[in-house]
Amino acid sequence: MATDDATIFIVEDDEAVRDSLRMMLESLGHHVEAFDRADAFLEAYDPERAGCLVLDIRMPGMNGMELQRKLNAMTSILPIIFVTGHGDVPMAVEAMQQGAVDFVQKPYREQDLLDKIQKAIAMDAEHRQELREVQVIQGRYNELTPRESEVMAMMVEGKANKVIAIDLDISQRTVEIHRARVMEKMCAKSLAQLVRMSMALKQAG
Repeated sequence: MATDDATIFIVEDDEAVRDSLRMMLESLGHHVEAFDRADAFLEAYDPERAGCLVLDIRMPGMNGMELQRKLNAMTSILPIIFVTGHGDVPMAVEAMQQGAVDFVQKPYREQDLLDKIQKAIAMDAEHRQELREVQVIQGRYNELTPRESEVMAMMVEGKANKVIAIDLDISQRTVEIHRARVMEKMCAKSLAQLVRMSMALKQAG
């Protein structure tokens, strides 16, 4: 099944291979954009666009690994599937260590590549959803006052109201008020949910 808002980007210098792959994917309902050079893809790159990148590892000019490094420097989350020749496998393994999600060897079975593309698109959709959720949580967190932020940090550490009151030199009643405001502003229904939100913010950096 094609994902409505996903685009499969192909960067392949071999015209016959590029056109064949594009036609095959379009026949299955996918939205495809194909490029014959890595720099041409970079010029058109938009980090907001979902999907995946099918990338030839050996190309004239900027090769696939160089493009991957540039995308990594741009903190791109677009999943990359490398297409490699037999002698390129060590390079592909290195590319996966740099964040590529998979690779296929030439000549490849179309179904093998399709399976990897579907997996990459699903991965990208999940990652983008997680990022959207983190952005919502961050927006809520930004509405906390400095004192509420302090109280929240102590809450997720499991500190009791009495301990928080002593640490911040405020009354327990004031702590209770701050706790209630934290839960309300963060839209947290339980302390466990607040802890998960805090962990999501830390993981997102």
